[in-house]
Amino acid sequence: MLSLFERLFGTWVRDVSARTLRADGMAGLLGAVLVLPQGIAFATLAGLPPEYGLYTAIVPCIIAALFGSSWHVMSGPTNANSLALFAMLSPLTMAFSPAYIQMALVVTVMVGVMQWLIGTLRLGTLANFISPAALFGFTSGAAVLIGIYALPDLLGLGAAAESGVRALLQQVAGHWTGAQPAALAVAAVTVLVALTLRRWRPHWPYMLAGLVSATLFAWLAAGQTQEASFSSLRMVGTVAVPWPHFSVPQISLSSVSELLGLAFALTIVALGQSISIAKAVAARSGQRIDANREFRGQGLSNIVGGFFSSYVSCGSMNRSMPNLQAGAHTPLASVFSALLLLALVAVSAPLLAKIPMAALAALLLVVAMSLFDLPRWRQLLQLSRTEFGVALATMAATVTIRLEIAILLGTLLSLMSFLYRTSRPAMRTMGFYSTHPDRQFVVLEDTPSDASDSSVTAAAAAEVHPLPECPQLKLLRMEGEVYFGATQHVADTLHALRHVPQPQKHLLVMGKSMNFIDLAGAELWEAELNARRAMGGDLYFHRPRPEVISMWKTTGFTRLLGPEHQFPDKRTAIATIFHKLDPEICKHCTARIFWECKSVPGP
Repeated sequence: MLSLFERLFGTWVRDVSARTLRADGMAGLLGAVLVLPQGIAFATLAGLPPEYGLYTAIVPCIIAALFGSSWHVMSGPTNANSLALFAMLSPLTMAFSPAYIQMALVVTVMVGVMQWLIGTLRLGTLANFISPAALFGFTSGAAVLIGIYALPDLLGLGAAAESGVRALLQQVAGHWTGAQPAALAVAAVTVLVALTLRRWRPHWPYMLAGLVSATLFAWLAAGQTQEASFSSLRMVGTVAVPWPHFSVPQISLSSVSELLGLAFALTIVALGQSISIAKAVAARSGQRIDANREFRGQGLSNIVGGFFSSYVSCGSMNRSMPNLQAGAHTPLASVFSALLLLALVAVSAPLLAKIPMAALAALLLVVAMSLFDLPRWRQLLQLSRTEFGVALATMAATVTIRLEIAILLGTLLSLMSFLYRTSRPAMRTMGFYSTHPDRQFVVLEDTPSDASDSSVTAAAAAEVHPLPECPQLKLLRMEGEVYFGATQHVADTLHALRHVPQPQKHLLVMGKSMNFIDLAGAELWEAELNARRAMGGDLYFHRPRPEVISMWKTTGFTRLLGPEHQFPDKRTAIATIFHKLDPEICKHCTARIFWECKSVPGP
């Protein structure tokens, strides 16, 4: 029986004991308390009634924990998924309407099927192509959108006539003078309490504390001050006890094709979040993550969740890290969290109905502030301008265009920047310290000729006394892959070396850092070999890698080059090539950088 459970759920089942159950129970209680305000707030952000956020924190949370890979990741509603769902579905139909809810549930099932297929077909490595910069830009853009979408409730204004960022900003700009002081006061209390508690007691449920404080403040202000504005605040309203019930989502067949594209984009968003969060938590816990199992678990949770009134879920960083820090040992902490949430809502449902919408909007603002990580933006700018540009472009696209296009754009930009970098492999001229006793092998352009004089800068020394090169043999270190995208750059560099006023006819390529070549790369070296021999020289390689040699043998280049043109070490290579140099040029040469040059009479 134990082996059957291990095959189904993982090896953690053998570690379950009374001690781990107690620890998981306490961590689960914290998770239930944390998700209570988040579920309500995120469901509102997704354009769904509050109870749908609580549904999503129950069934998907249990399924993903039991069938996923991570022992500590808690799944459920997240801000990014909620915002993405609203941004994609609101142009199709009115948010909060029955048709909107049915579309959200169908999209959830579609996302689950796609996630499960990716895991089953072992395509989990696809998530590696979503760069951290693109995900960070998307997260920052989501933070901006969350703040924008929270503005109407934060100010106590009515909903915009149309959906979309532009319509919402026009609504706020045109009616900001009608903002309700009561709504602003409630929002201020929520933000103040939540941020203060997060600063001084970071392990406490600061979001719940902010929500409770704002609700009490609104209730006391309405009862004691008799202010009509507090009495007229928009409230959450009746929240149904989230007891999951099975139902099949109903939509027209004509909508299926339109929803498939949205589901694919949501799958990218959800998988990117899931694997990033799972890896971040695993880095703290020391657990090894199986990406394909994690995707299967997440997919199964969304498939089942879609039939139990849950919308798109994935791992939640806001709950997973506290779950780990609270001492959770196994995925049973997520199971306890879901079950305890049911009990909490059953007890507090009448109180939840009295939560002001301004307080929820303020909580979303707190979430947006935490997502927009300004220190990381500064760090990214210092470390890589390219990655900063990718993140900035993704953020701008997230705010201005459809979210699925923003994610795809960020991924495409990341791949383009990677291809650009790899298409220009470094080709460095090598040489020796001509006066140094141990004959150190160096990159010439990086090294001054007189390293013993510390008062002379590298640039000045190289300009005044450049390190000498052999006039007949070029030593070139190849760093990077020579594939179809890089052949033009490599060919241009090699062509330039052959067309200087006094070209070095022989070329020795240091190939141990040339990890891969394709057919185009093999053809390039064949063309270089023919060009070198046509000018009276030759081409040689030092320590080419086995993968490169295998491709050369397949294309026949090894036969053209000859095995005697491949050397295991630089000393043997130079000693062999030296006897093929023109002795007349050697007699008049003043560089004399090789040991073998001592055997030739001086000028």
